[in-house]
Amino acid sequence: MEKTKQQSAGSGKNDAISLLMQDHKAVKKLFKEFESLKDDEDSDDQKAEIVQQICTQLTIHAQIEEEIFYPAAREAIDDGDVIDEAEVEHAGVKELITQLESMQPGDDQYDAKVTVLSEYIKHHVGEEEGQMFPQVRKAKVDLQALGEALQERKEELMAEMDIMPEPHEIPAKSPSGRRSISK
Repeated sequence: MEKTKQQSAGSGKNDAISLLMQDHKAVKKLFKEFESLKDDEDSDDQKAEIVQQICTQLTIHAQIEEEIFYPAAREAIDDGDVIDEAEVEHAGVKELITQLESMQPGDDQYDAKVTVLSEYIKHHVGEEEGQMFPQVRKAKVDLQALGEALQERKEELMAEMDIMPEPHEIPAKSPSGRRSISK
């Protein structure tokens, strides 16, 4: 069966944009979990665990975007401003992550910082999904190959951080022995 140009450019569930959007969805879910615990004074351990997961996922996600996705996007699209803004937003997110990693639930402004981080992420995701991603898709970047590179780097970073991927994140091997990034 012959692939269409759109398929070869990458429009499947394992392409770069789909993988990044899956990360966005996972982090949004964690923020919702945190929000549901905000007023529960007996949930400090759960809050700390959720915030650790948020910080770790965002750190890895930002790194793979900055190392792989943004350079490819910058080369492919004619809107450097959207990428510049994304990189500046990442810097703000990283600063909040650094602050949160040195705090505990119950500390002054802990919940407020998680809430502000959530708002930053909502804004950032909205711009990526609403502006950058459509432009990259339209530019006919090989999103499948880019997705494979993102997934490979994500796995490397997780290994460096001694994090086990969720079962749905483990790539299957194709019959040829090459990794497939199907979930």
